[in-house]
Amino acid sequence: MKEMMIGILASMFFAVTFILNRSMELGGGSWLWSSSLRFLFMVPFLFLIVLFRRNLKQVIEELAKKPLPWLGWSFVGFVLFYAPITYAAAYGPGWLVAGTWQLTIVAGVLVGPLFFTTIQTKDGPVKQRHRLPVRGLLVSLLIFAGVILIQLDQAEGITFHMLMAGVLPVLVAAFAYPLGNRKMMEVCGGRLDTFQRVFGMTVASLPFWLLLSVVGLIQVGPPSQSQLLQTFIVAISSGVIATTLFFIATDRVRQHHGRLAAVEATQSTQVIFVMVGEILLLATPLPSGTAIAGLLIIMGGMLLHSFYSQKVTAKQKTELPPPPARTRHS
Repeated sequence: MKEMMIGILASMFFAVTFILNRSMELGGGSWLWSSSLRFLFMVPFLFLIVLFRRNLKQVIEELAKKPLPWLGWSFVGFVLFYAPITYAAAYGPGWLVAGTWQLTIVAGVLVGPLFFTTIQTKDGPVKQRHRLPVRGLLVSLLIFAGVILIQLDQAEGITFHMLMAGVLPVLVAAFAYPLGNRKMMEVCGGRLDTFQRVFGMTVASLPFWLLLSVVGLIQVGPPSQSQLLQTFIVAISSGVIATTLFFIATDRVRQHHGRLAAVEATQSTQVIFVMVGEILLLATPLPSGTAIAGLLIIMGGMLLHSFYSQKVTAKQKTELPPPPARTRHS
């Protein structure tokens, strides 16, 4: 339950991304700068954090040891996650992008069988593929149904082109984020803490963000002062605070597939935070009964995820073999 609370807190800071990305697009800013500047701003802050904690050398050693996996999975987990989201912000309001992003709840469950857990047997360590948690998938689909109700409540005036351009890129991001995150946990093997891993992934993805910056400079020119300020806020709120909190939560439950899916499901609360933020900052109307029903379904699904993950954890503890009896030496 503690990990889920951390995940919900991360979602609150993540919500800033959807609100400000839409604000920047409405203000004439390019998605190329909205995406690349966030990660460029993140580098010095993460560098100082890792340097202050005196574990920078270990990050450099891990990057040098496996450069290709770091480049590849950082590209999947960061670039294929954030560039499509900022692109989609140009074609749809924040609630549409944030709502579609909740497919990552289902994606987090579906990518589970791509990973293995090492278990100890009488014949030695054996790799066992993660099973697809059917109950967890059903609960995730329930949460996503609540998100769809919110979308239906606010879907008036959305064209087919806006739907495709604002939804399809987010579908790519929804699968890329949990896949890249979990693969990097696998590559790190518990040798790096959360700050080190986020910093390492940010550094490994820098070539792609610098390339996007060059393209942005050629196509639209330099970013405005307003976009610089807003991307700076997104970098701190979403890039540093939210990402670190979310990775802390997933790191703590990485050995428990059901609990990991439950933590990833906390991202559904982003829709609530985005809706509240748009009401307060953009003066959007209050949600109707349909949207409120969707919110209740989301919260109910979150409670079911929490109950199920705790039940699975309790079952795993009861199935553990008893510790060896202590013998008294004379």
